[in-house]
Amino acid sequence: MELKVSCLAERPEMLRDVVGMADSWPEFLLHDPVGNAHYGRIASELPEYVLFAEDERGRVVAHAYSVPFALADEEGDELPARGWDEVLARAFSDRRRGTPPDTVSAISIVVAPHAQGGGLSARMLSAMRDNARARGFDEVVAPVRPSAKHLEPATPMREYAFRERSDGLPHDPWLRVHVRAGGRIEAVAPASMTVAASLEEWRDWTGLPFDTEGLVEVPGALVPVHCEPGRGYAVYVEPNVWVRHSV
Repeated sequence: MELKVSCLAERPEMLRDVVGMADSWPEFLLHDPVGNAHYGRIASELPEYVLFAEDERGRVVAHAYSVPFALADEEGDELPARGWDEVLARAFSDRRRGTPPDTVSAISIVVAPHAQGGGLSARMLSAMRDNARARGFDEVVAPVRPSAKHLEPATPMREYAFRERSDGLPHDPWLRVHVRAGGRIEAVAPASMTVAASLEEWRDWTGLPFDTEGLVEVPGALVPVHCEPGRGYAVYVEPNVWVRHSV
């Protein structure tokens, strides 16, 4: 597939196509309140950090979102335990306060369903790194959502994240792409994304009964969802894996 990768700031007329590109996220992930508050702002307020790929017919087949934020402080540059939620919120808080950013965080790399399996995610990761370097940054961090972890929801993320194949590369395919690109797996972000909702909402999103107290395995979830029928809600707290890239 012949591809052209562009920056949305340079091609603002592509905003609708980029935002409207099909994806394959599980429905429940679209209801993280931090994401709902801030994710859509990236394309409109930080278009220089939105990259997209077009195929030979001009169709958007992948996009990569990132945000600049201030990581270093008086306590050093420890990556936040709240991962994706934290960097997304912090990026816009820093922007509002006029705090200069020192790091770029990946937010998402999404490939259209019909174009998956062709190495597009690796190409978009490379483009994201190049974009950060071109804008004067020397590091990209990524709260990675391992692509095969949903097949082992009961496995602790700390065990899964550092599992390696016989060749020394990560067991997980998406973590493997990051490491091959020069990334270093650093830590687990134990509460990277949180979705708390009523049982009725969870039933609507998943088609599952959500009528038993305890842990419920949901298709696409990296860990089980905690269900509280007596209180009428269920909570999903997703761990991600922090990866650092020098650029």
